Amino acid sequence: MQFRTKIQVEKSAFPIDYDSKILLLGSCFAENMGMKFDFFKFQATTNPFGIIFNAVSLEKLIRRIVENNKFTEKDIFFHNDLWHCFEVHSEWSNPDKEIFLSNLNSILELTNQQISSLKHCIITLGTSWIYRNIESNEIVANCHKVPQKQFVKELLSINQIEESLQNIVSLLQSVNPDCKFIFTVSPVRHIKDGFTENTLSKAHLIAAIHSVFNQNFSTSLELTTNQNQKNNKLSRITHHSSSITYFPAYEIMLDELRDYRFYTEDMLHPNQTAIDYIWEQFLINHISESVYEIMDEISAIQKGLQHRPFNPNTESHQKFLNNLKLKMTTLEKKLPFISF
Repeated sequence: MQFRTKIQVEKSAFPIDYDSKILLLGSCFAENMGMKFDFFKFQATTNPFGIIFNAVSLEKLIRRIVENNKFTEKDIFFHNDLWHCFEVHSEWSNPDKEIFLSNLNSILELTNQQISSLKHCIITLGTSWIYRNIESNEIVANCHKVPQKQFVKELLSINQIEESLQNIVSLLQSVNPDCKFIFTVSPVRHIKDGFTENTLSKAHLIAAIHSVFNQNFSTSLELTTNQNQKNNKLSRITHHSSSITYFPAYEIMLDELRDYRFYTEDMLHPNQTAIDYIWEQFLINHISESVYEIMDEISAIQKGLQHRPFNPNTESHQKFLNNLKLKMTTLEKKLPFISF
């Protein structure tokens, strides 16, 4: 007897391994996934400019990164004793204007250098609701507690989101044609927008992502079919022809877990059990089995580093530390980019 529905996740034809350089962008759920990649010591960068919830703001930021378009004084403003930028998260806000601009442009330069060697870009969209600055008529990534009367709240249409996602793919693939994309929708519930409004918002995101996926697949299918005709061959084409895949984090949360015991106390965010389960489904389908053994070794080391003994000066604990150090040194030699 089955007591729940199981979400079918398509296994990736381009699995992630320890040679993969990964960029995670988007909502706070991207941060959750990024922490998992960090724990297992993958070559992953998460939200270099902080959490970004909507597709239009992500597109604007990626365009700036690809074009290496530096931030200037016209891109920033002073409010509540800090310098801010409407394109980035408030975690980067700073009381010193020069330091703020320097930090933003340093991150920009570093990310610009990284994108040419990316193997995977994972984008997690949070909402279709956006705020448009009335004075500039620009959609902002973050309001930075500027009075709400300076903004108009809007719902992005499916077409608007789709266009931004297509542009994101085109921009990154213009400098890195081999980059693969994994799109997902955050399972975090944005109830401040309203229950019905949150559902509508997520529906727009899902519809737009699948439209982009289907268009990308159709193009891949057409190119492969043309090539097969030239070679007088007929082969079975699958979704693996596409450079875009969809990971159903939102659906797993709503349909497989489907219970408030999998939420934090605010009843909006997935709790650690839910995050661990969603990560497990991601691992099974998007991470190469060839690295599972290394992941287990890294996990054992990480747990060892977190261990707090009652008696740290005992001979047995010193032996434990020496053994742990040996494991770390061995792994660091095998994978030089790893550092504990």
